[in-house]
Amino acid sequence: MYNEYLEFAKEIALYAGKVMMDYYHNDIDLDYKEDKTVVTVVDKKINSYLIEKVKEKYKNHSVNGEEESCVKNSEYVWVCDPLDGTSMYVNHIPVFVFSLALVYNGEPVVGVIYNANEDKIYTSIKGEGAYCNNIKISVNDKKLGNLGYKTNVEIFNNDIIDEVLLIKELKETSKISSIGSVARSCMAIATGDFSCDIFPGTTHGNCDLAASYLIVTEAGGKVTDLYGNEQRYDKGIKGAVITNGVSHNQILEIVRKYII
Repeated sequence: MYNEYLEFAKEIALYAGKVMMDYYHNDIDLDYKEDKTVVTVVDKKINSYLIEKVKEKYKNHSVNGEEESCVKNSEYVWVCDPLDGTSMYVNHIPVFVFSLALVYNGEPVVGVIYNANEDKIYTSIKGEGAYCNNIKISVNDKKLGNLGYKTNVEIFNNDIIDEVLLIKELKETSKISSIGSVARSCMAIATGDFSCDIFPGTTHGNCDLAASYLIVTEAGGKVTDLYGNEQRYDKGIKGAVITNGVSHNQILEIVRKYII
């Protein structure tokens, strides 16, 4: 059954990738949401298409999209960020991806991330490993402080973490980046290129993280909220710490110091 859902998710992802690339090199009309983040016609078009297709094929399933949702009384929820990295996208910087997960009773069971820039599709089914273009992927085994340990810190316009002080401490033991797409960063963790991501997003944060959670954990990594707890991905989350699993507890100890 989950294989069928994965194929459905991949079809949506490929459609999303085509829409992204069709608009990418043009001037794009922007709107701003209440949290001052950017939304475009691309986000909305992909999100609406997902809802349309779920209604056609899985009438009893819900959709929790970053831009639009369709709520049913269902344990199955399709959780989507149609364009993760919108601010990069509108500035023609090729760091953006499509993210979609099927969440059953709060837990991701199918995940797809599509990087249309490189034509790389990351996939996972719960218990069956993680893959990029059908090739199995895994996290690295670097410890915090090792040469090449890389941490991506997401910068948000909220008061959850003092990111300046957090980065000041982390840069002593890790290379720091902020690439502008948490899902893309998580895929770098899943393939062993990055080791850690710190994500202070809450409202709609599950849309950013649901698919990444499954792919990273199936690749051997670890994902918790900012306090080290497991969480549901069919509703807003308490941020996230995403790592290769090796120094997860050390990262949590550092993060806790700077939670506001």
